[in-house]
Amino acid sequence: MIRILIAEDDERMSRFIEEGLRAAGYAPSVVADSVTAVDLAASGEFDLLLLAAGLRRLDGFTVLAALRHGQAGIPVIFLTAPGSPADSLAALEGGADDCIVKPFPLEELEARVRARVRTVDTGDPLAGSIMRYGPLELNLHALTVSVDGRTVELSAREFALVEMFLLHPGQVLSRQQLLSHVWGRDFDGTSNVVDVHVRQLQLKIGADRILTARDAGYRLG
Repeated sequence: MIRILIAEDDERMSRFIEEGLRAAGYAPSVVADSVTAVDLAASGEFDLLLLAAGLRRLDGFTVLAALRHGQAGIPVIFLTAPGSPADSLAALEGGADDCIVKPFPLEELEARVRARVRTVDTGDPLAGSIMRYGPLELNLHALTVSVDGRTVELSAREFALVEMFLLHPGQVLSRQQLLSHVWGRDFDGTSNVVDVHVRQLQLKIGADRILTARDAGYRLG
């Protein structure tokens, strides 16, 4: 099982991330103290580090610098505050593998985690990042979707829907399955949010790409 270290001192945010990753099948651990984060991240016991900019004692940039100076090879996804593009640039220049701005939808974080985990498994940053079904292509590394080679602009949830369909090509997926994957297990199951987003997705990638199975759900066409 993939072990993920979450270095975040915001209790609500760390709980949100921890519960989401655990539900997705990962083994997350949370730490709020920067010194402990450095020790654990450098121990070799974890496959990925989610590192927040704000931590106790030292900030996330100092933690990142300590890890890279010590040649710790653990992949790092840096969590930055909204309205701080300079922080994302500084993190990437400091050795982070990816950045994500808080607050973020869980499905976007999971997509970025999957991309990093594939890199860990293969040693190739592009390995396993391309998913295809006919003319439909999803790139987990670049977080893009294209149809017949044409890039389509999608929201984070639309991207997660496409990924879910590509993971189950030809299979009918129920609305509840899509709700659980994209919106989380606690989302109101009586909502029509799935139908609304699927209709928007059909407009963008083509109605024939996602077909409706009456009273059952949706599948790739």
